[in-house]
Amino acid sequence: MFDVQVYHEYFFSFLISTLLTNGSNITSIDQYVIEFVRQLRIKKNLVQADIAGIMEVERSFVSNVESPRHRAKYNLTHINSLAFYFDMSPRDFLPAEPFDPALFSGKNTRRKINRKK
Repeated sequence: MFDVQVYHEYFFSFLISTLLTNGSNITSIDQYVIEFVRQLRIKKNLVQADIAGIMEVERSFVSNVESPRHRAKYNLTHINSLAFYFDMSPRDFLPAEPFDPALFSGKNTRRKINRKK
């Protein structure tokens, strides 16, 4: 079984090293999902074509998603297909806590929004 907790720890170190230098407009939540699927693929000894087959998309789409030069990303339908195939919850593909939307955008999103606790 894919250890989601170990992945969460891995991702945060990846996030710091990659997202701060990534100019492709991929948000932190999108990058999290992309890297989660990539790590799951590697752990299960699958290639991009296998992931594409599960989601019923072209292999080039998965390649574009995993490439930092492209803006392609997974959507909820993709996540659901992967979760079904791997007998996981779609929640497993998302972080346990939300990312602050302003973290990498430079925008002050809390100006008008009071987040409920």
